[in-house]
Amino acid sequence: MTNTFAKKVLNLKEAIEYQDNSIVSKTITNNTNSSLTLFAFDAGQSIASHSAPVDAVVQAVDGEVEIAISGEKFLLKEGDIILMPKGEPHGLEAKTKFKMALFKV
Repeated sequence: MTNTFAKKVLNLKEAIEYQDNSIVSKTITNNTNSSLTLFAFDAGQSIASHSAPVDAVVQAVDGEVEIAISGEKFLLKEGDIILMPKGEPHGLEAKTKFKMALFKV
């Protein structure tokens, strides 16, 4: 995958747009060791609980989201980050329109 964002300044909030009643994603980089994907959620959109084979970090870029990790709930607002440990079930619900950066590490 060619990384068209290499050596460019990227404003995370402006790099992805909302769509009504949808979840939008944009892959920034993806390789065998890590990835960075941006997401934009309309209010009320959610991702069902699932687990992943690697640690993942969510950085809230805009709005608010409730993230559940192994049944424990966390409210993230713009600027907050949280680590979702590998193998632990996690899911989320956008409380407002919400943008995030997802780093798989």
